[in-house]
Order: sequence, then structure tokens, then C-alpha cells
Amino acid sequence: MRRKTKRIIIVLICILVVILLIVGTYFYGLSRVSKNSEKVTFNIEKGTSTREVINDLYEANLIKSKISSLIYVKLHRNIIIQAGTYELNRNQNTREIFDALNSGKTIKDTINVTFVEGKRITDYMKVIEENFGYQESDILKFLNDQDFLKSLISKYDFIDESILNKDIYYSLEGYLFPETYEFYKNASLEEILTKMLDKTKNVLDNYSTSLKKRGLSYHELLTMASIIENETMAQEDRSIVSQVIYKRLDMKMSLGMDVTTYYGVRKDLKETLTQSDLNSNNAYNTRNTSFLGLPVGPICNPSEDSIKAALNPSATDYVYFYADKEGKLHFAKTNAEFQELIRKYS
Repeated sequence: MRRKTKRIIIVLICILVVILLIVGTYFYGLSRVSKNSEKVTFNIEKGTSTREVINDLYEANLIKSKISSLIYVKLHRNIIIQAGTYELNRNQNTREIFDALNSGKTIKDTINVTFVEGKRITDYMKVIEENFGYQESDILKFLNDQDFLKSLISKYDFIDESILNKDIYYSLEGYLFPETYEFYKNASLEEILTKMLDKTKNVLDNYSTSLKKRGLSYHELLTMASIIENETMAQEDRSIVSQVIYKRLDMKMSLGMDVTTYYGVRKDLKETLTQSDLNSNNAYNTRNTSFLGLPVGPICNPSEDSIKAALNPSATDYVYFYADKEGKLHFAKTNAEFQELIRKYS
């Protein structure tokens, strides 16, 4: 009996020793790799699994044991590893490292890039080139890629076959929402453009009901908004210019908007238009008296204020407007009043 009891005690002791060894090994595996401070930049890509993160941490010599780390994460189900770039230290233990990865407090490998409202896509291309290093020719090639454009038509409800019109200079003109965005420094062209288009969708979704009431397509809305954007300086003038556009369309009268001529002849708004420019025959130039309706597409990337104005014209009844030397708009209902404005302010 005593021998049996002794064997049981020995077995229990052995089991206890094994348990202590396992526990000890587990906690040892969670201890810091080094006593010395040594900062390490550690990056986690989106979609990386927990096992892959642990393996990468081990390869970077930031943790002692992959098994201990995996058990630790399994035991602490509240840990959610966030993608991004972190600054870790070799003197951190496993708990501290996973606390950092769970916090989402990444170091700045992003940049803020501002795309100004009312600017053309050619201006945006320069902004992308300056901030991301892509060559303008490569950006243009990507913007003209038919497979890419068709994928956007399939993905977004506000983009349709209109952008594929052969007379359009730049298919996504007017569709890239002007805003300050945060991008990864190594963002691809597709990621940059998609983020801007996602913002456009979020904005336009707020006006889908008004759009249906007006009987406009998204392409027509953005085209109209782009004209309003470039023709106005004062906020209060946007809805009045919108009214003039609707009035002229209803009258089957040429819009006669200088800003469309500038775009059609590819001139900057600060340049001077010639009579030849005004008479030019292209799919944008509404100053050509034989041109009826809206241009073939947007002439810039409009703000939300101009989109609102395009859907909410004022209750006025103007047909003409004229900008004085300071850019202030003056409105008229008749051609005689318009001629008087020209004499007064030119």
C-alpha cells in the first residue's frame, strides 16, 4: 500500500514538474528579447493573419516564442491586431507588444494631400505627381485605361457609359471629389483614385432623391455643377447661375459660358480668349452659338456647394450675367439689360 502511495506521489510530482516546466516555458517565451532599448519599425499589411504577424515578429527578433505568443493571443480574445506601421522596442515583452498592435497607434507613414475644388484633372495629376512620385504620363495612361474605367462603371452607380464618350478629354474629370485626404505614402494610383471616387459617392448619395426629381443623370449634374463652380466667386451667386443654366436650356438657347470655351480650347482661366477660341467647334464650347445643351462632360471637379446649387436653382428669372473686373457677377433678364451691364462694367 505504501509503495502504491509512493508511486502516486512520484507520478504527481512528475506531472507537477511537467506543468511547471510548461508554464515556465510559456512565461519565459513572453519575456522581452533584450534588456537594452532598440527601436524597430514593424509593418502589418491589411489582411495579414495573426499567425503571420507572430511569425513576422519572431523573424524581426521582437518576440522569443511563436508558440507562447499564439497562446497569449488565444487567451486574450479582446486583442485585435490593427494594420499599419508601428514603432516597437526589443525591450518590450510580448504583452506590451500586443498592446501596441491592438491600440492602432501607428507611426505616420501617411500623408495628407489636398485637391482644390474647381481645379481640372490636369491640376490633380500634378498634385499626385508631386506627392507620390508618379510620372504625369503614367497617370494619364492609367486614367485612360479602358479596363479600369469599365470596372468603375460596374462598381459605382453614379458612373455610367458617358465617361467613355470619345469627345471627352479626361474620362474622370468632375468625378474626383475635392477634399483633403490621408493616403499611405506608397499608395497606388488605383488606391488614390478609388478613395476620391468613394468620397464622391458618399456626397452624391445625399442628393439621389433631388437628382431624380430634376430628371438629371449624375453625369449631367456634375457637368452643370462644374460650370457653376468655375463661373462663380461668391457663394450666393451659385444658385442664380444655376437658374440661368436651366433657363437657357429650357429656351433652347446656347449657354454661352466662357468657362466652357476655356476648357474646350485647353486654356487656363487666367489666359485671354480670342475670337477664334470663342468660335471654336468642340464638344465643350457653349460660346459657339450653334452649340445647344450641356458640354459633353464636366470642365473641372466641383465642390458640394456647386452640386447643391445645380439641384437647387434660385427662383429668379435671369437669362444673362456679366462679370466685372473684380469678378463680381451682375445679372440681367433681357439682352438690352445685358448690353447695359457690358457698357457699365467692361
